[in-house]
Amino acid sequence: MNLKAARVIGMFTLIILLGSSTAYAKPVQKNRQYYEERGEIVWEVPTQDKLIALTFDDGPDPIQTPQILALLQQYHAKGTFFVLGKWADKFPELIKQEQLEGHEIANHTYAHTYAVRSTRADKYMKDMNAAESSIIEAGAERPLLFRPPGGYYNDMVIQAAKQKGYTIVLWSWHQDTRDWASPGVSAIVNKVLKNARNGDIVLFHDKVEGKSHTVAALKTILPKLQQQGYQFVTVSELLAVKAREAAKDGTSPSSILKHVQP
Repeated sequence: MNLKAARVIGMFTLIILLGSSTAYAKPVQKNRQYYEERGEIVWEVPTQDKLIALTFDDGPDPIQTPQILALLQQYHAKGTFFVLGKWADKFPELIKQEQLEGHEIANHTYAHTYAVRSTRADKYMKDMNAAESSIIEAGAERPLLFRPPGGYYNDMVIQAAKQKGYTIVLWSWHQDTRDWASPGVSAIVNKVLKNARNGDIVLFHDKVEGKSHTVAALKTILPKLQQQGYQFVTVSELLAVKAREAAKDGTSPSSILKHVQP
């Protein structure tokens, strides 16, 4: 084989190798780690302090929400309510009560709209806007947090939240109580108490169709966690604590804290 032929073969080999590496390059995996590292979604906020954020979805409900509010008041606990705009329209007095008692009101869309492949961005944004308007008209401050129904998220949801200036908040995977399925009081209690960690975001619902076990479970959960030294704060308060810890340590806080005043 002469030198010229060897060079041609080498060139073709290089092209094939480069082509193969490009064709089989590992795509970016847009999983929890991807969104969490970019500060685009919050699942939990690990902290040095014994703080937990209790969150409640799908309300307000004229029966369940007042019972939950009474318990939170009894134990000097603050919660974050991810409300649906359609219920804020119907029960504005409950939104006002949540606001007056120091709880945080957040957006959960107007009609519990899921972000699936067929969901158009303009429809999703319209639902977010409608929910925000309902919350404000009910007498609450403009929400800064958003939780997509069902925890369904994708790039469309991320971009819609950014346009609205929202921080997307989900929940600690080990603190999904599944109370919406009425699994029994003991199941909810055990889920929370056995998995409690600093900075957890716990998922409850203050509107459950049929028989709800949430209120009964909270009657055990709240005093037990207090006995363990936990304090119950809003999600924004939890984020603010983390921001202060980051500032004290001399590290840059994540962009998820951009809406929070430390």
